[in-house]
Amino acid sequence: MRREANLYFAEQAWVDGKWAPDVLLGVSAQGCWAHVETHCTRAQQAHAVRLAGPVLPGVVNAHSHAFQRAIAGLTERRSAGVGQSDDFWSWRDRMYSAANRIAPEQLETVACQLYAELLVGGYTQVCEFHYLHNAPGGAPYADAAEMSLALVRAARRTGIGLTLLPTLYMRAGFAQPDLREDQRRFASTPEGIARIVETVRRHTHEDPTVNVGVAIHSLRAVSPPALKELAAFARQESLPVHIHIAEQTQEVDDCLVHTGMRPIEWLLNHVDVDARWNLVHATHATRDELVGVQARGASIVICPATEANLGDGVFDLPGYAAVGGIWSAGSDSHVTRRWSEELRLLEYSQRMTQRKRNVAAQLLGQTSSAAALLQGALAGGYPATGLALGGLRVGQRADFCVLNTQSPALLGIPADHMLDALVFSSPDAHFSAVHVAGIAAPVRNDPSFAPVMRALWGG
Repeated sequence: MRREANLYFAEQAWVDGKWAPDVLLGVSAQGCWAHVETHCTRAQQAHAVRLAGPVLPGVVNAHSHAFQRAIAGLTERRSAGVGQSDDFWSWRDRMYSAANRIAPEQLETVACQLYAELLVGGYTQVCEFHYLHNAPGGAPYADAAEMSLALVRAARRTGIGLTLLPTLYMRAGFAQPDLREDQRRFASTPEGIARIVETVRRHTHEDPTVNVGVAIHSLRAVSPPALKELAAFARQESLPVHIHIAEQTQEVDDCLVHTGMRPIEWLLNHVDVDARWNLVHATHATRDELVGVQARGASIVICPATEANLGDGVFDLPGYAAVGGIWSAGSDSHVTRRWSEELRLLEYSQRMTQRKRNVAAQLLGQTSSAAALLQGALAGGYPATGLALGGLRVGQRADFCVLNTQSPALLGIPADHMLDALVFSSPDAHFSAVHVAGIAAPVRNDPSFAPVMRALWGG
C-alpha cells in the first residue's frame, strides 16, 4: 500500500518514556522508523507533514478472543435458575453459546468491527488467541485454517496488525481426557496447530503487519506430552507462545490435586520456558512464581477489565514490579476496547487493594502513574508478538496515534499532563488518526456488524 508521506512533524511526541518537543519522524519504505529527532529546526519542519496533535506510540493488545466481542454486554444478567453466585465458570457456559453459533463469515464481520474499535482505542497490533478451529458441532472444515483466515482477512480490511495464535485445546479438564460436547469446536492437536501456522504463513508472508505464533489454552485443557510437543515446534520455529494460566483459584486448586504443583510452578518445572513465553493473567501467582517467571525472561499478559468483569481477582503488580518483570496488556473478552481503560483499571485495582494513590508510579520509579503504565505496556509488545513494536524509536515499526486535543478530557490540559488526562480523565480522549507501519488506518464501523448480531441473538 502506498504511503502518503514518509516524514512527519509533531509539536509533541512520546519518545523514550517522556514528552519531547518538536519531533521529526521519518518512516522507511518498510514501514519502520528510520528517523526520530527531537528539537528539530523550523527548516526541518518545513519538509514534513504536520500532525494535528500530540503523538503517542501504538500499543499492542496482547490478548484477544475476537468472537467474544459478540457477547459484550450480553452476559451481565444472572442466569435463570442459577442457585449460586455467578462466576467465571457460569460465564464460560454462556460464552460457549456464542462460540458454537458463529460462522466464518460472521467471525470476519465481528472481528472487523472489533479491530476498528481497537484502532480507535489506540491499539495497533492484536494477539488473537484463537481456538474456534472446527465447524459448530466439531466437524472439521475442509480447510483447517478456515476460521483463522477469517481473522486475517478482518485484520487486513481494517488495517490493524495481527499476531495470530492458533490455540491447542484437547480436553475438558485435568481429570477429563475428552472434550465436552460444547467444546468439540475447539478440538485440535499439535500437528494440526502446526499445519494452521504453515497455512497462515503462506497467506501472509509478504505482509509485515501479520505474523503467527502459537497458544496453549491452559494446563487443564492440554496433556503434558502435547504441550511439550507444541512447545518444541514453537522453539524450532522461533514463535511466541501464549498460555492462559492461574486465572482462577479453582484452576490452581485442581492443578494442585492432579499434579502436586501450582500451575505456574508446574510450567516452570516441566517446560523450557524462555523469553518467547507469555503467561496470560497469572492472577493467582505466588511471589516465588513471579520470581521464576522473571528469571526465565518470560512475560505476563494482564487483562484488567476482563479480570474485573469475570471476578478473577487482582494481579500482584507490586510483587512482579519488585523483580523487574515484563508485562503487556490485553482486552481479552473486549468489555473495554481502549488501552487507556485497561491501564486505568490496572492502577485503580492496585489503589483499592493497597489503599494508596499513584501505585504504579511508585512501583516503577516514575512520577506519573500513566507514564509508568504506558512504558510497561510498551515493553511487553515485542515478547507478545515477536515484532519490533517498542515505541517511537529507530528500527521499530512506525505505529502511532495522534491525540485530539479538542477532546473534553484534554481541554486546557498542560502539554506535559496530556498522558495523565488520557488515562485518568473521562470521557475518554479520542485519537484523530491512527497509523500502522506508517499507513493511516481507515477507521470505520462495519455495516454488517449489527445484522450479524441480530442473526446471532435476535432483536
